[in-house]
Amino acid sequence: CVPSLGLSFPPPSSSTGKTPIGPTLKHMWEQEQHHRATFEELLPKYRARPTIMIPIWNVAAYALGVGTALLGKEAAMACTVAVETVIADHYNNQIRALIENGGMEHHKELLEIISKFRDDEMEHHDCALEHDAEKAPAYKFLSQVIKGGCHVAIWISERI
Repeated sequence: CVPSLGLSFPPPSSSTGKTPIGPTLKHMWEQEQHHRATFEELLPKYRARPTIMIPIWNVAAYALGVGTALLGKEAAMACTVAVETVIADHYNNQIRALIENGGMEHHKELLEIISKFRDDEMEHHDCALEHDAEKAPAYKFLSQVIKGGCHVAIWISERI
């Protein structure tokens, strides 16, 4: 299993903090930072090797977040829906693989962590839908492009 590392998206800015969605964005960002810190702690414990692509994925994630935010709140929310959909599916695949490779008791800690983080990602997904993600210009196209990029990033990360 290759864990997601809670890759960075832009932290909420002082300007977004003053908007109605500001506290929600801050909460989501804090959860992502917790995910990242947790996986960074788990890597040596489980003798897992992080992908060498992390610096590139961090830049790409940041650029994607800024780029969609520049297109408007709805596009930023569409980005969140797309990314979180792929990440939740990725976590579900990891959960299945852990259960198949040793069962619930052997991987109890990882299963609990990944399940919690998957639930957090789905909370972000649902929140983004509630904040008009589907009203983004070219929502379906934007969503498919972002999902495709996420799938490519996961595929590459599992190999290098």
